[in-house]
Amino acid sequence: MRPGEERPVEGGACVSRLELLKLRAAERIDEAAERLGALSRAIWSEPELAYEEHRAHGVLTRFFECEPPAASWTVQPHYHLATAFRAEWEPPGVGATPRPLQLGFLCEYDALPGIGHACGHNLIAEVGAAAALGVKGALESLPGPPPPVKVIVLGTPAEEDGGGKIDLIEAGAFKNLDVVFMAHPSQENAAYLPDVAEHDVTVKYYGKASHAAAYPWEGVNALDAAVLAYNNLSVLRQQMKPTWRVHGIIKSGGVKPNIIPSYSELIYYFRAPSMKELPVLTKKAEDCFRAAALATGCTVEIKGGAHDYYNVLPNKSLWKAYIENGKKLGIEFISEDATLNGSSGSTDFGNVTFVVPGIHPYFYIGSDALNHTEQYTEAAGSHEAQFYTLRTAKALAMTALDVIFKPELLERIKEDFKLKVQEEEFLNTVE
Repeated sequence: MRPGEERPVEGGACVSRLELLKLRAAERIDEAAERLGALSRAIWSEPELAYEEHRAHGVLTRFFECEPPAASWTVQPHYHLATAFRAEWEPPGVGATPRPLQLGFLCEYDALPGIGHACGHNLIAEVGAAAALGVKGALESLPGPPPPVKVIVLGTPAEEDGGGKIDLIEAGAFKNLDVVFMAHPSQENAAYLPDVAEHDVTVKYYGKASHAAAYPWEGVNALDAAVLAYNNLSVLRQQMKPTWRVHGIIKSGGVKPNIIPSYSELIYYFRAPSMKELPVLTKKAEDCFRAAALATGCTVEIKGGAHDYYNVLPNKSLWKAYIENGKKLGIEFISEDATLNGSSGSTDFGNVTFVVPGIHPYFYIGSDALNHTEQYTEAAGSHEAQFYTLRTAKALAMTALDVIFKPELLERIKEDFKLKVQEEEFLNTVE
């Protein structure tokens, strides 16, 4: 029986083979629920910062190495980065011809300084692993020859700082992937949120130390420069577009009150809806930094981050398939209007959507706590979050099966991707 054909079930109803495969994917995720929960808890209980996720890397690679049957996954630890990995599975008998469809499931697992997994990346890792297991379980249940498919799990470190996915793009890790899947914890269920482009800078002011009481006129106050820069940006907000965001901290501002500070340092993030607008905002902000240096007599050094995060490109065909599958599982999604006009952050998954079609839905975890708070850290490690996390993984796995067995859907996804990339390229050339 082919995936599109129907078979009778109890009660006389007919269910398509594809729907039965989706049921099997969900069953496989439920069967692995205890192991998946333990995986998530292990990552949550010992949070690690960007590029330092050595324990999480070990936990995830061992998870796939030990996944029954033995040696069913080919695992490459330290894949291009010390804390990245790649795990692959394909049905026995699938050869190189025709070229297999390659589906990627992404795991994140870095934490935030001071507050741990307040963005729920332990759950992102769990969703990616669970969805991949679901697809594998469904395909293994096929009675006939398997389709030419390769399931790939990529461990992508350093989303919170640095952009591990961008490092992996540059290393060729996303080459030949056809569609990629991941999901992010939130306060609601949304197939898409307009995550924006982001550029970060470190600003350093150099002045001259002096005794602050005896002869302050001999000093050049680097803290004054930092404070002026902060206030300059606050004044700039009046002329900023409503969709722009600027936020930062003064990281260093002196060592002792009776010493004129000779050094100060700020870290700022700039965000805009697109890569076209981001340089405009960045230029205005950098003018604020330079003006503060001029006013105080300091010298200034402005250094951008290693990578800019691109805005996430939407793929409506992929959204619609995900929403259809999610609703079957009881997921209640926010409206499309709320989706397109909702608040959002930034992610290095945006860069991925410029090189391969992908989906990055958001999912409710049983708490109204906000991301990047201590309360969200607690929610991300709770038992209640497990139901919602595995339900989301099932929806991703079911959507992946649609991609495998509905060639027309795959074509629409590729066309959506092509058009969106072309649209961005055109917008970036228009003055």
